Amino acid sequence: CRVMTSTEQTWGRIFQEQGRTYRPATINFYKGGVDSACGYASSAVGPFYCPADQGVYLDTDFFSELAQRFGARGDFAQAYVVAHEVGHHVQNLLGKSAEVTREQARVGETAANALSVRLELQADCYAGVWAGRNRDRMEPGDIEEGMTAAHAIGDDTLQRQAQGRVVPDSFTHGTSEQRMRWLRKGIETADPAACDTFSGAL
Repeated sequence: CRVMTSTEQTWGRIFQEQGRTYRPATINFYKGGVDSACGYASSAVGPFYCPADQGVYLDTDFFSELAQRFGARGDFAQAYVVAHEVGHHVQNLLGKSAEVTREQARVGETAANALSVRLELQADCYAGVWAGRNRDRMEPGDIEEGMTAAHAIGDDTLQRQAQGRVVPDSFTHGTSEQRMRWLRKGIETADPAACDTFSGAL
């Protein structure tokens, strides 16, 4: 809840700088499964954002899984996950999510997955922007915690663990290296304009 409040304040200021008004997302905690305006989601989905009701949905069990299964411990690892979902809310408010959804409907599965990767990496970068704007509150080791979390939930790392091989065409979130790089870019620049994952190489 503290992280959500902090993201509201930070993105409120950023939107104000751009002459826009920021509407905060709602925060919803769930365990096992939850109904949202985007349909039913089981805990296998983990944390997610639903554009239809502008809600950030946080599976409380995911945070212990993050620490135990993925080895990503610490409060900043958890904060990164929350800030990433808020990043999707920012994309929704700016119209980027709807634009990508329309484009995905026009292309094949591999191209649609590639667009999803770009959307997810931008949300990682936006999470970094939030962190970069709140550096005064960060403690030693926080950035490392975030990088560990970003690495742990990269598509290549997860696929290698689950099936022993990597299928790049099926990636939807980006490699561990990409997720770390875009999170770091957001932290270092603290500028959402630096988060353009839709032009050029990733």
